[in-house]
Order: sequence, then structure tokens, then C-alpha cells
Amino acid sequence: MNLDQVRSQFPALSRMIAGQTVAYFDGPGGSQVPKSVSDAVADHLLNHNANLGPNFATGQETIAMVGRVRDKLAAFFNCEANEVSFGQNMTSLTMAASRAIASTWQEDDHIIVTEMDHEANISPWVLAARDRGVQVDIARYNNNSHTVDVSEVESLLRSNTRLVAVTMSSNITGSHVDVEAIARSAHEVGALIYIDATHHAPHHYIDVQQLGCDFLVCSGYKFFSPHVGVLYTSSAVNDKLEPYKIAPATDTAPGRWETGTQNFSAIAGLGASLDYLRSLAPESDGFASSYQAIEETEKTLSQQLLDGISQIKNVTLHGKLSVVNRSPTFALTSPSATPEEMAIQLAAEGIFVWN
Repeated sequence: MNLDQVRSQFPALSRMIAGQTVAYFDGPGGSQVPKSVSDAVADHLLNHNANLGPNFATGQETIAMVGRVRDKLAAFFNCEANEVSFGQNMTSLTMAASRAIASTWQEDDHIIVTEMDHEANISPWVLAARDRGVQVDIARYNNNSHTVDVSEVESLLRSNTRLVAVTMSSNITGSHVDVEAIARSAHEVGALIYIDATHHAPHHYIDVQQLGCDFLVCSGYKFFSPHVGVLYTSSAVNDKLEPYKIAPATDTAPGRWETGTQNFSAIAGLGASLDYLRSLAPESDGFASSYQAIEETEKTLSQQLLDGISQIKNVTLHGKLSVVNRSPTFALTSPSATPEEMAIQLAAEGIFVWN
């Protein structure tokens, strides 16, 4: 990648604090956006602002825009356009999906969540299980392998397991989970698999066909978009579920998953963020090459960070010590300060981190 060209597209990178350009290390909480994304949001609001109305110009333009972005997401995930739905964010989409999926559970059924997941892929399932009288098992994080092992999940699978909810990448330590292997094992006992790809999507290519997942969810604000959620639902399971929806919503996908008026300006921005990702490998015909370029760049930066951390006294890195099978996310502690104190001190020097 031409990093000078990349940086020039992000106005936020010109911000200064304490005489230094800001370092946006807050990726676990979201990303900055290129100007093309803010331009797309403004263009929709100023020139095409309408609900989905087929009988007038702005409504027709909004319908067409949503269709184009849906097609781009289908290419992004390697799926069909009607398998992609929009929503408020990953958490809201998962909460809604959990109600539809849980309605198929019977008392004494069983589900699995993991200790490594974001709470957004735990609480919705635990709450749904409570309401349906379903048992929940938690697949534990392995402190040696720095992930949730496939064998750990497999040891919990039963003939009455109905769902496995699992992340692709930890938003705390960056570790990957072998969700493809977990999906195969889950399907062997007839369980569905619901994948949280929110922290994976900014850094690595996603192919839902290769993963073999039933559901995959993420939020666009992690990969240079405004706040909008995206849900992939396999056609194989779509017709077997009845989402909670209002009467005007369609009975077919994707409309049956999209509750109420969507945030159309954010969807326009999401489309621009996908165009930006494609532009990182302009000679290619898909997203895979763009993500190859992203991974190569991020591995170089990650190794530089790991090398630097190893030379700092009184700082402990939690998680993998290599750049293999991980996203570029790092968890640090120090006996000399609390995480919040560290974040505040770093912020004063223009280094933005979460704690």
C-alpha cells in the first residue's frame, strides 16, 4: 500500500496534541473514517434524504443506494445480497436475532458461549436461555494458547446443543479462534453457529462460505464506516426462523430482519467505506487482495510494537507474543499504574487507548 496516500484520506490524522500527531490506538472501540465516507453521508443527507419511497426521486434514489450497498456487502462476505441485513449495531442485531433463534429452543436444550467473547455475544444468549429454560455452558479461555481451543468447545457439545456463539478475534488480546473447525463440529450435532466478526472485519478477509457459519454479525464503525450493524443470515436457516418484526416488514429476507426505518445516511457511508477497502488493491477483483495488503502492513507494525514493548520495564503484555493468528490488538498492564491511569497519561500525550 501507498501509506502516504492512505493517510492523506483521513482528516483525523492531522490532529495534534502536546505537539505530536495523535496516535489512534483505540481500534477496539472503533475507527476513524476517510473523507470519502463523510462525503457520502453528507451527500445522502443533502441531496437524497428520504425513506424508501418508490414514487418520487429521493425515495427511489435511497432504494437504489441501499441495494448497491447490500450488493457490496454480499461481495464483502461472499454471500447472496438477500442474506445481508442492516441494523443499529452488532449488539442490537444480536439481541433481536437471539429472540428469533431462541423461540425454536425447548426446555432442557443447551447452548455454548465463550469466555473470550465480547459481552454483546454473551448476554443476549444467556438472557434468551434464561427465558426458555435452556442450559448455558461457557467455553473457557486457555491462558497457554491465548484463545478458546476447538477441543474445549467440542468437549461441551451434546446432542441437544442448539447454538454455539463465538468470536473470530478478541477485542482485548487480538487472539483468533478457529471458528471454521468449531462450525463443523457444531453442525455435526445439529447446532447453529453465530459468529461475532466485529473485531475481525477491520483486519482480515471474511468468507462466510469457507467458514460454514449460519450467522455472522459485525459493525461498520470498526472498518471506517459510520455506526451501522450488518447481519449475515444463511439462506439455509432463514426460512426456518420467524424474526420478531412489525407488520409492514416483509416476510422474506432481508426485510424480515430489518426493524423500522434504517439509518440510510450511515448505510451510504458504509458503502463508501467498502469502496475505500477495495481501493487498497485497485488491480484486484475482490476484497481478498485488499486484506492481504492490510495484513502485511499490520504485521509489520505489530512486530514493531511487540519489539518495543519487550524493552519497556514494568509493562506486561497479555496474550500472544507473535504476530501469527492474531489481530493487531494488545492488552498491557503495569504494577505502577491502573489501566485507567495509564490511559489518561497516554491521552495527555496524544496516544488514545481503551482501558
